[in-house]
Amino acid sequence: MKHLLLLILCISFFSCKKEEKPKEIPTDSIFQLTSTWENQHNDSLQLKDLQGKTLVVVMIYTTCKFACPILVADMKKIEKQIKPSNLKDVSMVLVSIDPKTDTPERLAEFAKTSGMEADHWVFLRSNEADTQEFANVLAMKYKKISPVDFSHSNIISIFNKEGKLIMQEEGLEIDVAKVAGEVNKLAKSS
Repeated sequence: MKHLLLLILCISFFSCKKEEKPKEIPTDSIFQLTSTWENQHNDSLQLKDLQGKTLVVVMIYTTCKFACPILVADMKKIEKQIKPSNLKDVSMVLVSIDPKTDTPERLAEFAKTSGMEADHWVFLRSNEADTQEFANVLAMKYKKISPVDFSHSNIISIFNKEGKLIMQEEGLEIDVAKVAGEVNKLAKSS
């Protein structure tokens, strides 16, 4: 009798349980973009696969000798100011503007030599059209000026877990503490 009662209770519980609908992606979210990307591990993904984490995003190219090393250093400074308990809810995303040179293998090597191999570091590349589309969303301008050099904006962008742009810092002397503070606030609320 006890087993029958338990069985009835279990059936009732599971049949009454509401089916959860997937959360809708906001119309102004980067997760609306349908482009396909490759990461440093040669995995194929879409931006919506990053959903659920606070994103700190910068666009660079690995052969850059001037601005990109400064942007990479800023990303590492931001990482150091993110509370360790928040890092599990953050992705530090570096998007290549030079997909021909920055293959997944090249991105993996860059991550290794730059000390950016932890799970929260994500390096992405796509085709030129999708890269340009993403740059347009960020209001980031870039132009190839020689076979090995680009002129580009220097912008670090922060997105909340729904993919909505929260803040941007532009230039080669950003306020790292301000960016890290916003990331900590967003990550804590996730």
